[in-house]
Amino acid sequence: MADSVSIVGASGALGFGLALRLARAGRPIVIGSRDPERAAGAARRAAELVPDGVFEGFDNAGAAARSKIVVISVPFRSQSETFTNLKDTLREGQIVLDATVPLAAAISGKATRTLGVWQGSAAQQAQEMVPDGVRVVSALHTVGAQALRDLDTQLDEDVLVCGDRKADKQEIIDLIGSIDGLRCVDCGPLEMARIVEQLTAMLIGINVRYKAHAGIRITGLPDAPAG
Repeated sequence: MADSVSIVGASGALGFGLALRLARAGRPIVIGSRDPERAAGAARRAAELVPDGVFEGFDNAGAAARSKIVVISVPFRSQSETFTNLKDTLREGQIVLDATVPLAAAISGKATRTLGVWQGSAAQQAQEMVPDGVRVVSALHTVGAQALRDLDTQLDEDVLVCGDRKADKQEIIDLIGSIDGLRCVDCGPLEMARIVEQLTAMLIGINVRYKAHAGIRITGLPDAPAG
């Protein structure tokens, strides 16, 4: 059986959709939530939608302890608290896939605006907060939650991946690339996340204006992935 993936915040829209898609691709999924009962309920709902999938639900710490790859899919207002609560759980060698976007909606502002982050990006803030030896990779900022959740929707877009170690990025690229219709593009070091995170707000505005679910596609790339 393939290695499990833990998704902290998988009871939310993006995390739940990712759980469904990865489970359908054959990865066992560990759903994390601050409320373990809510996590268990999300695991049951996911199993109904993907009967062949393997799902478990735990509190955030319990979920984060169970997999090498830990996805953080929480609103920006919860990011710092989440990492603070996981500081005694995350361990050297784990990879954190951070999908946080510093949208102004976190402080009752517009979802089409972003907040300034002192470190440069939410992903760089995450890297400062995780224990030594835990590496952060940034991804999934331009994939719509609704499209992920609707398993009848055929995905056809790129996922922009940023990280400081090529091997870590490759693990995330292999993971996300197992989802039909998603192609990963290596966008360079983690500091590039400050640019990628801004695209979320832009896409929200585009999709509102066009009543669409647009994503990102980088043209002119070779068929083989970077690496």
